[in-house]
Amino acid sequence: MSAPPAFSLMQPDYLARLGPLAPLLADPHVTEVMVVAGHDIYVEVEGRLLLTTITFESEQEALEVIQYIAQSVGRRIDAQSPICDARLPDGSRLHASIPPVAVDGPLLNIRKFVRGPLDMQDLIRLGSCSESAFGFLKACVMARANILVSGGTSSGKTTLLNVLSGYIPNDERIVTIEDAAELQLRQRHVARLESFPSSGEGTPEITLRDLVISSLRMRPDRLIVGEVRGPEALDMLQAMNTGHDGSMTTLHANKARDALARIETLVMMAGYDFVPKAIRSQIASAFNVVIHLERMRDGTRKVVQISEITGMDEDVISMQDIFRFTRTGMDAQGRVLGGFAAASLRPRILDRLTDLGLEMPPEIARVFPAQIDRAQ
Repeated sequence: MSAPPAFSLMQPDYLARLGPLAPLLADPHVTEVMVVAGHDIYVEVEGRLLLTTITFESEQEALEVIQYIAQSVGRRIDAQSPICDARLPDGSRLHASIPPVAVDGPLLNIRKFVRGPLDMQDLIRLGSCSESAFGFLKACVMARANILVSGGTSSGKTTLLNVLSGYIPNDERIVTIEDAAELQLRQRHVARLESFPSSGEGTPEITLRDLVISSLRMRPDRLIVGEVRGPEALDMLQAMNTGHDGSMTTLHANKARDALARIETLVMMAGYDFVPKAIRSQIASAFNVVIHLERMRDGTRKVVQISEITGMDEDVISMQDIFRFTRTGMDAQGRVLGGFAAASLRPRILDRLTDLGLEMPPEIARVFPAQIDRAQ
């Protein structure tokens, strides 16, 4: 059977083939659509999950829609291959599972692509972070710090990575590596790599680790790994420790400290017999800054911690908080209240700006004044 034409969420001809999903995917306020057990349809609106009154008439109808979407992007989903992850042509992310792995019926998630990446001012307006904290992050990118962004699912990691990448100079060569290409870099000189699953018909799988290794032969000035989740963590650490300063990646973790432990676990998945202290030493020398995000109870996404890695204290990686968000309660509308506070210690990474002959961003200059000349 030949595949249907390329799928796009916003083209009326294809929306008509999606049954009850069509109006939800066309609604600009809906950021994600979720089908549960081939019947219930949930949406995310402004960070909150809502059960809609829309349903499929039958499990078979849900299955046919899922198969249509998968086929439209050249993917297969059936009883022999019941899980499908794909990037739709408009940038939206698809995940689908059907029986036998989906016990109660077909499951579908479509995270819609948001056209036009947000910038720093957008996130400040949304309360995701303070102006001074973003000034510090801007300084980190300018100073070629290696940055780890951590957080839970749908906490805003990729959005923040997009914002941070906007501070990379236009004269640098950027190589991006992703499972599903979501990054929206504004620079012109960007080489984008995306992993590819085996087709089951002789086509080999191209893993993130394959791409990280390949990227090092592409003369990157900056390496951006959309999300590290396996043994590619080892190759990424080696790249960061061998001259590829200014690299960035994201990671699923519950806390900033947990993110470092998870990197250690992922490195061990590479299959080498490393001493834990040696791995931690590599992590401490590779990363300069860890940014942790959380999705709050009210659906908002916030940067809750920005920490600088300062080295090793015996067997433990040393960190110091630079900014932290502290919750103070909830208002009458159920919105999380709180504020961002800066540490009293001046971050070491800021000294790199002076070494590189760069001016400190004004958003941070008043928070961390220039270092006093020790010779005076």
